[in-house]
Amino acid sequence: MDAATHERALGKVVQLTRSSTDLALYWREVNEVLRRVVPHYWSPCWYTLDPSSLLITSHFNDELEEFPQEWLAGEYLGDDLHTLVEVARSSSGISTLHEATDGDPSGTLRWQENIKMGGDQELIAALRTRTGEVWGALGLYREPGSAMFDESEKAFLTAVSPHLAEGARRALVFGEATDPDWPDGPCLLIVDERGELESSTPGAARWLSELPDGDPARGRLPSAVQSVAVTALRFSGESDWADEAATARVRSRAGRWVMLHGAVLAPGGRPRATVIVEPAHPARIYPLLMSAHGLTDREQDVTRLVLRGRSTAQIADELVVSAHTVQQHLKGIFDKTGVRSRRDLVAKVFFTHYQPRFRDNEHRVLDRLPTRGQPAYAQRPAATG
Repeated sequence: MDAATHERALGKVVQLTRSSTDLALYWREVNEVLRRVVPHYWSPCWYTLDPSSLLITSHFNDELEEFPQEWLAGEYLGDDLHTLVEVARSSSGISTLHEATDGDPSGTLRWQENIKMGGDQELIAALRTRTGEVWGALGLYREPGSAMFDESEKAFLTAVSPHLAEGARRALVFGEATDPDWPDGPCLLIVDERGELESSTPGAARWLSELPDGDPARGRLPSAVQSVAVTALRFSGESDWADEAATARVRSRAGRWVMLHGAVLAPGGRPRATVIVEPAHPARIYPLLMSAHGLTDREQDVTRLVLRGRSTAQIADELVVSAHTVQQHLKGIFDKTGVRSRRDLVAKVFFTHYQPRFRDNEHRVLDRLPTRGQPAYAQRPAATG
């Protein structure tokens, strides 16, 4: 495919990303773009991953309403190659099963399951933002006898990946804001061209009262909200990354960091901006690890890094402790969670906290409800901050 075609396809994905509010619809619209520039068999497989743990929170495929349980078992209980987390944490963020097996994938369980569905080749691309957060993954397949995924196609997917990650992030946060699931979930504000609040979702009053220099009772928005809204309206459509300018990180009155993301509600017509207000980098897995297993703060840190595939040496470097200390924390974690290995720990966390969310999201898509991007929980933790 020529460069001009790829450039037009990239521009189309950028447009779709800027209006991304419904994740399933977003994936379907992007499917139409991919079909023309990266030929593939069957339907693309879209996944959302929790950026904090790199564990799967949802799967979307128009021809596969229910993800087979044995595929989840292969991802988290087996020792097969080419798992989503392996690709997500790799430097390139993109890989084919043929590359991972030196051209002969036939001995892998993954290939054997794929071939049952008619797919020989498998390509996985991580959906990684420019700042490094992984919000999802894409799986593409080709039938036996087809040409291999080439470097031009992989280059296109690498270029479009940050936009797809942003589209996934935006749709997930939008869904959480309009249909809150956690006590400290985000809120959505609609701000007009004069910087005045037009409407908001549940929970907005609490967020607005937390931000400095605002006065919700008198209708005065915090300056950070006005600034993000004005920036979104001013720079919308000027470049591929114009939306990156419409963000702000603000310390709340309670002392915690809050993120604001602005975007234009809809191109054309009367200009309005959406501003989403949310906790900065919420790691929902932390309160779950504490309430379910009694892990200490440091044990939670170690567990999160294990979930992300970090080695003992890497964990030690990141937490600025010795390798021996990491091993002692791991022993405590294994004792409290009832597992014997890192792989067992990853599986325990996924099947306890993430699989219920994964299955719930399958039903939510069918019921046209927002997809959730965080793990499920048995008891709602109290709001913090």
